[in-house]
Amino acid sequence: MENIRWGVLSTANIAQQQLIPAIGRADNAELIAISSRGSQVHPLASKLGIPKAYESYEELLNDSDIEAVYIPLPNHLHKEWVFKAAKQGKHILCEKPVALTAQEAEEMVEVCRESNVKFMEAFMYQLHPQHQRVKEIIASGEIGDIKLIKSSHSFHLQSRVDKFRMDKAKGGGSLYDVGCYSIHAIRYLLDAEPVSVQCFAELDPETGIDLSTFGYLNMGGGVRAIFDCSFDMTGRNEYEVIGTKGTIKVPFAFRPDNNGGVGKVITQVADIVREENIYGDLYRLEVEHFSEVIQMNSNPEITGVSTINNMRVIEACYHSIQTGELIEMK
Repeated sequence: MENIRWGVLSTANIAQQQLIPAIGRADNAELIAISSRGSQVHPLASKLGIPKAYESYEELLNDSDIEAVYIPLPNHLHKEWVFKAAKQGKHILCEKPVALTAQEAEEMVEVCRESNVKFMEAFMYQLHPQHQRVKEIIASGEIGDIKLIKSSHSFHLQSRVDKFRMDKAKGGGSLYDVGCYSIHAIRYLLDAEPVSVQCFAELDPETGIDLSTFGYLNMGGGVRAIFDCSFDMTGRNEYEVIGTKGTIKVPFAFRPDNNGGVGKVITQVADIVREENIYGDLYRLEVEHFSEVIQMNSNPEITGVSTINNMRVIEACYHSIQTGELIEMK
């Protein structure tokens, strides 16, 4: 099959540092265009060897050669450009979180369905094989019945004038930025949705965004989950699954690329510890998976239903932060 031809909307750092190089490494994809809002796109395209450079997002979407687009724009712009890309017949890989509300996510999934284009939220971590290994261990019964999942994702945000992460109207805050991963992983590992949610946060007094959030999820069936996320703590991206017989720890859960692509799955039952190193080229796997979905006309691993449900939990977490109440999920 021919390679899927990609375009990138914006010159965002994550595009330059991660997705553009990953498209170059992928076996079934090629990058043919990049766009920005202005002439600065031209020297970047030249530097990166990208054939086409557009000074507006609209121009890129009008290019009939482009089959798929990657959208790494700030959170509050995702809906607008997903709609525009879908209506131009482009398949869409959109950065997380795809929206600011569950309603927005539903509308985005629906417009892609109506436009007959593929759509996937860029929770790249899920494509790393270490998580499938965790699910295999859970299913085997080795650690017994699951009782608790703990997850943490944080980093110390040096610049408190960050124009996106510190802007509430643009989807800033640690819950949107990194807490979404922990919520997603908890749901994914358990194949379950929360029964109720309660969260507490430390809010920035100037901007109102959550600098840190601490959450408790009742997953039903006697299973609980707790998570924390923060712009005020050292870098962590980990989860632990605790059962009646043992535990599974994954210390590079969301960014194994920061460990050379090597994920670790550490299983302990009684005093026996097994450590498995599992390699995966995280962003390449994401690009290749979505390109294959387009080639084969199949469904992405990260489904629209999962995206909507993740946003429902995030929304409930913010509601709990605002009210101080336990939020029952319906």
